[in-house]
Amino acid sequence: MPSDHSPSRIKPHALFDSGTIGIISPSKWAEPEKMERAGHVLEEAGYKLIWSETTQAREHQFAGPPELRAKELERLFADPDIHAIFCVRGGYGAFRVGDILDYALIQANPKIFMGFSDITTLLLTITQRTGLVTFHGPMLHTFFNGLDPLSFEQLLGVLSGRQQSIDLGAIPGVNLLKAGVARGDLWGGNLFLITIRTGTISQFDTRRKILFLEDVNEPLHKLETMFQHLRRSGQLDDIAGLIVGEISDIPEEEVPFGQTLEDIILEACQGLDIPIVSGVPCGHGTSILTFPLSLPVELQARTGQITLEFLEPPVEV
Repeated sequence: MPSDHSPSRIKPHALFDSGTIGIISPSKWAEPEKMERAGHVLEEAGYKLIWSETTQAREHQFAGPPELRAKELERLFADPDIHAIFCVRGGYGAFRVGDILDYALIQANPKIFMGFSDITTLLLTITQRTGLVTFHGPMLHTFFNGLDPLSFEQLLGVLSGRQQSIDLGAIPGVNLLKAGVARGDLWGGNLFLITIRTGTISQFDTRRKILFLEDVNEPLHKLETMFQHLRRSGQLDDIAGLIVGEISDIPEEEVPFGQTLEDIILEACQGLDIPIVSGVPCGHGTSILTFPLSLPVELQARTGQITLEFLEPPVEV
């Protein structure tokens, strides 16, 4: 079960124009030409890139052995000339890195660390172990696929400390499932990876938190299994609010499941007096919002108004 004790919140320094970004592959390897093309997007925006050895390494499906991936991540954190660390892609294998990281080194050298999907494992564990605010947001692979301008602008606004709120209601596809207003620390990430942390030493405390969840390529019966597992394990019982991101590329099943994703969400949250929104672009789409993990926020979910406000800056300016 999660401990009631957690480290004091630490905020990284802001990323300003012309800052330096370290690039790392903590999970699967990626094609060099794709990384290079994606890197040009950041370079053209004025940022200098420092490439970790993992971007050239390959061991089976991984970007090198876990020891290399961990040491390179520690090196980027320890380098005083690097202002932020962006992951290349997700996939699988980040948990092997999280098991052997030097968290005291990371805590002593706080800086922006960002990714999503399989990187959820590192985001959550780093924040749990060090108190550092990490960022669930675009990866280098996202820039290769084409990140829309509004998401890029929001990313830079959050990491610089300039943007303090997100008008979710203005985004196409965002749905109000249950109205309400809630305050709490923002925690979440990939639905599958959060589900399998439940009941282990890696489980995090969801009480009074605003939880956000996203996933990709999961059929409806598996999505129901995961949502019901979270409810049956008590992980949803005391949350302050729920943001369900895009659950993209849901495969069709030979026999129709008989419920929509919204049905599954509402059934898992039956009896909970909390605001619930779905369809928020914080995952595997071309639009990806940047969410600071562990930051206190307010979710206002009403007909005609859905906003997420940061109650304090996510970075030190």
